[in-house]
Amino acid sequence: MDNRSENTWMGVIIRFVVSAIVLLVLGMALPGFSVFGFTNALVAAIVIAVIGWAVEAILGERISPQSRGIVGFIVAAVVIYVAQYLVPGMSVSILGAFLASLVIGIIDAFVPTVIR
Repeated sequence: MDNRSENTWMGVIIRFVVSAIVLLVLGMALPGFSVFGFTNALVAAIVIAVIGWAVEAILGERISPQSRGIVGFIVAAVVIYVAQYLVPGMSVSILGAFLASLVIGIIDAFVPTVIR
């Protein structure tokens, strides 16, 4: 494996670890949003990324949360809400999903996390 692909994999791993930490912090700070334990938060970060990728692949990039529009915000909230059904130890209310989407959107505005 060359240095470039090692750096890519390291970037992906770091992104998911940071996302898991963000989810844990959101679980402590937001009403209606909880993730129990780092492992569940890591699984949630991966599931949210995969669902988001699939939705974007089906509906196009204009619904991406990176477009920062209201549709992207709503789609991100729906993705977070749906993820709770696939991740053990994750519980999200509708309000919690919207609040988490808002906070994650603000974080992404300052610290972009797009994998290229």
